[in-house]
Amino acid sequence: MRNQRGEMENSYDSIGSKSKDVSLKDLSIRLAEFAQVRGWDEYHSPRNLLLALVGEVGELSEIFQWKGEVGKGLPNWSADEKEHLEDELSDVLLYLVRLADVCGLDLGQAALTKIIKNARKYPVVVMNQKSKSSYN
Repeated sequence: MRNQRGEMENSYDSIGSKSKDVSLKDLSIRLAEFAQVRGWDEYHSPRNLLLALVGEVGELSEIFQWKGEVGKGLPNWSADEKEHLEDELSDVLLYLVRLADVCGLDLGQAALTKIIKNARKYPVVVMNQKSKSSYN
């Protein structure tokens, strides 16, 4: 964005470290602006974004690689380890949101639709019966 003098403004200064709930649409808009002002749009093809996403998933996997099972809430993790995890999870999310945007997809709506499909595919009664017989 440009200010009144035509200079580029940093719209990221207004982002608080723990601001409000953020929608996928908000992220999509910010990512599109971020790429556009840096001239990266030409490099953000679906293929390139997917490959970058896969790389970030690999980095995320490395965090857990030698930890064995980790309990919910990450007990015994340091603040630095949790921050590193936040960074890598964010990288994965941001590439996924950008990929969906470049492909012209509404990721939020697609996710809600997928939850509905999964609910129909795995009804509660069937899953409870399966879990009692198959997994115990």
